[in-house]
Amino acid sequence: MSPERRAPAKSYAAILDAVEDRLRSGQLRIGDRLPSERALAEEFGISRNSVREAIRILDALGLVRSGVGSGPSAGAIVISEPSAALGWGLRMHLASSFLPVVDIVAVRRLLEADAAAAAARRDVASDPEAGQTLARAAEILDALDDPDLPDETFHELDAQFHLTITSLGGNEVTTTILGSLRQATVGYVQEGVRLLADWPQVRLRLQEQHRQILAAVAGSDPQAAADAVTAHVEWFYRRAFEHLEG
Repeated sequence: MSPERRAPAKSYAAILDAVEDRLRSGQLRIGDRLPSERALAEEFGISRNSVREAIRILDALGLVRSGVGSGPSAGAIVISEPSAALGWGLRMHLASSFLPVVDIVAVRRLLEADAAAAAARRDVASDPEAGQTLARAAEILDALDDPDLPDETFHELDAQFHLTITSLGGNEVTTTILGSLRQATVGYVQEGVRLLADWPQVRLRLQEQHRQILAAVAGSDPQAAADAVTAHVEWFYRRAFEHLEG
């Protein structure tokens, strides 16, 4: 393509690049508020529509939360919600059938097994924060034992348990990616369990598996923790996902 016919750079890209540079340099931090639309438009010599487009993109990326109205509470605040943004993107690509569910499950299995093994290596006795996290995982399982728990709440607490164990492993990137993978597949999980005639029994089996995972982590047995997670993910995939792809 000749230079004169090349598409012009999008004007809002200047703001995206500037936000990245300022985050990396420390000029912007989580909790800071971006300048007003007018100020950004004047600073970068672009229209306010282009500024709004940049803010919408940053919002979709989980980097800002846009306020409404006017006054000190208005404008975009810098946040950090990467798993939400990644989950949304993965969900769209799953819907388009570009990313197979089986591949998402395989990645989850590998990452979560490694995270559970890392969690089992934590010295909970000498690490109060780790002890509190492990106690929180146990509390979630106690809540999941309630047979009258609505299915939607069961799925939410199930996800919290897995991410709590993952966070105990100490790798923020792994925790973020696994959070996004679970968000991406939540619709498939809900669709799959609705087709299970023996869902109450499946719930009980899932709880047994959760208890095995927790026991292995609390018992400082990395291999048992990894094996328990692997068996759990593979078993539930066979029950709730495979028939959706058949």
